[in-house]
Amino acid sequence: MSINGNINGSIIRNVNGNINGSINTTKGIENKPEEPVFYGGQALIEGVMMRGKASYALAVRRTNGEIEIHEQTLPNNTKRPIILKLPIIRGVMAFGSSMKVGFKTLAKSADIAMQDETETAEPSRFEAFLIRTFGDKLNNILMTLSMIVAVVFALGLFMLLPTWIGTLLSPIIGPWIGVVEGLVRILIFVLYIFIISRAKDIQRVFGYHGAEHKAINCYEQGLPLTTENIQACSRLHKRCGTSFLMVVMVISMILFMIIRIDNVWLRFGSRILLLPLIAGLAYEVSVKWAGKRDNFIVRAITKPGMALQRMTTGEPDDAQIEIAVTALNLAIAADNPETVIAETTSPANTESDPAL
Repeated sequence: MSINGNINGSIIRNVNGNINGSINTTKGIENKPEEPVFYGGQALIEGVMMRGKASYALAVRRTNGEIEIHEQTLPNNTKRPIILKLPIIRGVMAFGSSMKVGFKTLAKSADIAMQDETETAEPSRFEAFLIRTFGDKLNNILMTLSMIVAVVFALGLFMLLPTWIGTLLSPIIGPWIGVVEGLVRILIFVLYIFIISRAKDIQRVFGYHGAEHKAINCYEQGLPLTTENIQACSRLHKRCGTSFLMVVMVISMILFMIIRIDNVWLRFGSRILLLPLIAGLAYEVSVKWAGKRDNFIVRAITKPGMALQRMTTGEPDDAQIEIAVTALNLAIAADNPETVIAETTSPANTESDPAL
């Protein structure tokens, strides 16, 4: 479902989850659930995605200044087989789900952000050929291809390249190949973040990343979701995906210190095959344990990732905060379907289309 229009009212959701009116981005909602729900999100192109227990929602600002929102119900995890709920395995499943939703919402945000321009632009001959050939399936095909390219690039840059460098240095470093490989992997990751952060478009995305963190921090502190309260909160968050990736690299360093393989090709293969195990272990450490606690050990473990977030987040402006709280309000409302957020003060110009 999508709603197009300037968002300046409030949202009322009934038991069936229907949306009437628009979203109040200044008052927020009653944020004292009986059981704590830990919300997460992702920065998009001119937008933010927020994910709760029941659904995920994204809000994207179009080039004409209007905000477009989309919601998608998530599968009911309680119906999963017990084996998929076991530690480590649940982390692998969560990582895969996050990747899928992340790519899907990122592609959707790009379509929305550029919608006004593409509607008036004439497609090129090649674009027209693709549209005629694949029809409605074109977007899904392009998204799948981009996902494959991104995964292959990430595996090559962050997994195989450090392994190759460690192999070249093995005659010198001997038994410390796992440590050196891990340090090289972290160095490449930090340099990659630094380089892409120089681009203005990426800086915009990092600003939305900061807005996402600020909104979640404000909610978790029990404060009303006003612009002033959100801006006063930190743009860093210990459950951030950046911190998760840092934990992944540290765990891989430790694991590859223990598991030593002399054959070069088997070593390359082991880095790929053991990645699900590493992701599952990182999920248990950074999300299930550290993400829900606050003590000296947790702060020590999450400190490197929090420091790196100073590069991957920016201070957002009020318009970016509006986007983040819009998406967060939707995610919270989906987890509290009988809660009326506020009375509608200014109904939105609405237009529905199929869900994501």
